[in-house]
Amino acid sequence: MTAHTGRPQEVSLADATKVWAKIAALSFGGPAGQIAVMHRILVEERRWLSEGRFLHALNYCMLLPGPEAQQLAIYVGWLMHGTAGGFIAGLLFVAPGFLAIMALSILYAMLGGVGLVSGLFFGLKAAVLAIVIQAVVRVGRRALKNGTMVGVAAGAFLALFAFDVPFPLVIGIAALIGFVGGRAGADAFLAGAGNGAPASKPEAPEGETLLGEGTPAHARPSFTWSMKISGVLLGLWLAPVLLLGFALGWDNVFSQIAVFFSKMAVVTFGGAYAVLAYVAQEAVDTYGWLRPGEMLDGLGMAETTPGPLIMVTQFVGFMGAFRNADDLPPLLAGVLGGVLTTWVTFTPCFLWIFLGAPFVEALRGARALNAALGAITAAVVGVILNLAIWFGAHTLFGQVREVRTLWVKIDAPVVSSLNLAALLLTLAAALAIFRFKAGVIPVLLTCAAIGVGLHWIGVIDWLAS
Repeated sequence: MTAHTGRPQEVSLADATKVWAKIAALSFGGPAGQIAVMHRILVEERRWLSEGRFLHALNYCMLLPGPEAQQLAIYVGWLMHGTAGGFIAGLLFVAPGFLAIMALSILYAMLGGVGLVSGLFFGLKAAVLAIVIQAVVRVGRRALKNGTMVGVAAGAFLALFAFDVPFPLVIGIAALIGFVGGRAGADAFLAGAGNGAPASKPEAPEGETLLGEGTPAHARPSFTWSMKISGVLLGLWLAPVLLLGFALGWDNVFSQIAVFFSKMAVVTFGGAYAVLAYVAQEAVDTYGWLRPGEMLDGLGMAETTPGPLIMVTQFVGFMGAFRNADDLPPLLAGVLGGVLTTWVTFTPCFLWIFLGAPFVEALRGARALNAALGAITAAVVGVILNLAIWFGAHTLFGQVREVRTLWVKIDAPVVSSLNLAALLLTLAAALAIFRFKAGVIPVLLTCAAIGVGLHWIGVIDWLAS
């Protein structure tokens, strides 16, 4: 590769918008893939910012609830062009996925019972299960560098799997342990920091990046600006929630969607995989928005479209409103439910960045924050393992029953209900991913095609019987 020389030219907001649109169109493969795309374009190709500055922004985003890749885009867009740049980068990042999942949700609602569609999502479920297992291994290798981190991960897994401890409490305790450990000087808590970060590369000299290492004038902490932008974003986020609740009643499906996913926006630490099991359980058991296994269908949509994986919540909101439409046409209710879910899920992301980023810029390299991040990342390994087991039970078995002993509560699959076709296809997907290093998109598309073929010839029903 030819070495870069000289300082990059200034970039206008219009030109930056084109770059953010390109990043949005290429944002497949989950947060690791999305962050890698941003790193390649922003750090290596465009040289807007240095490696160290990119990782500093990423570390802050990893400490926040919500999709870290989108928040990283907002952060860099804000650093480059202020508030307008942050809004453009963040909105463009979710736009392609929003449109794609809305279209797929409509097709799913209209044709979900048709044989070919059922076969398609049968294949996607098997592939997604293998991908979730890969996520456990990938994050585990990066985060569990010592016995302390292994202990945090094991504790998080047992708390969720066996004792039904609330997810936000698990993440909060992990962050507190890491923060205290970092303040006490325990190096073990720094080993897992930087989840999703690209491999380290030599950092460009200060003069060769557009931003350099100085702080732009608009990025300096300002209490007045922070209060103004926070007030506007809080209003945009919470006003629809309150209006729906008071106008339609808090038991209305739209009010429930607004409240539930607003809470999710506050507790979704560690990325989409870490919270999906909780969302799926609530959507199935508490609200009845989804049937068992349908969360995997939605995750398959999110995996095969650009944008954050947490966009799967749009599918959940769509189906919840579609099935509880009351006086509205079901498809219209579904579309409104999907739009509402997306609004309350992603509006807070702008709040977290615009409120906190100026102060984080002034506190680059804080040890305690990195230690808290390391502990959260380790806990997320246990959370994703719990997710993999939950997904596996509902993908590979037709029946799952609750088993209680003293304070322990687990969901145990009924062995006789094993779906052999699902097991074989999941094993094939895992072999492709782990042995042959196949990419996520080829595995998903291949499994979907196999699922359609198996359903076409009746193999799925025969093996499941």
